[in-house]
Amino acid sequence: MSVLLCPLAVLVAAVSGVVFLGRGLACVWRGGLARSLRGLAYVVAAGAAVMYAWGMLYVAGAALEAEDGGADSSPIRPCRTGVQERDYWIDDYHVWWVPVRFVCHRSDGTTYDREVPGYVNPALAGLTVGAVALAVYARFISSRSSRSVSARSADERARRP
Repeated sequence: MSVLLCPLAVLVAAVSGVVFLGRGLACVWRGGLARSLRGLAYVVAAGAAVMYAWGMLYVAGAALEAEDGGADSSPIRPCRTGVQERDYWIDDYHVWWVPVRFVCHRSDGTTYDREVPGYVNPALAGLTVGAVALAVYARFISSRSSRSVSARSADERARRP
């Protein structure tokens, strides 16, 4: 089942990245500090979505290759890289969605990661935290400026006879 969902996750993440980028650029184009921060949060979120798509692309390729049957399908092809001949007792694999991982299971119960580049998950975490922090700060700036505008208008109404 997860083999079928991997390409779908790549597609959804890539489309989300494009949508976030467009929305972010539109917010920055309109101007204002709060809108610009919100737009920057969308652009950083677009980077996170594209990084997720990149990692899932590796996982999807490995999962599709692992499911490919035939004479050369045992041990699982993606799990062969970098292991010794005696370690070929690979019995299964597992796909992790968060963090993005393709895990090979040995018959003795041990596991090891394959296929996903080492920079994907740290970059994904950093971009996600950055996008959330920018969005929270944009919300804070927006609410602070709206409170100051409403306080000024209340003062002006109180001064009128």
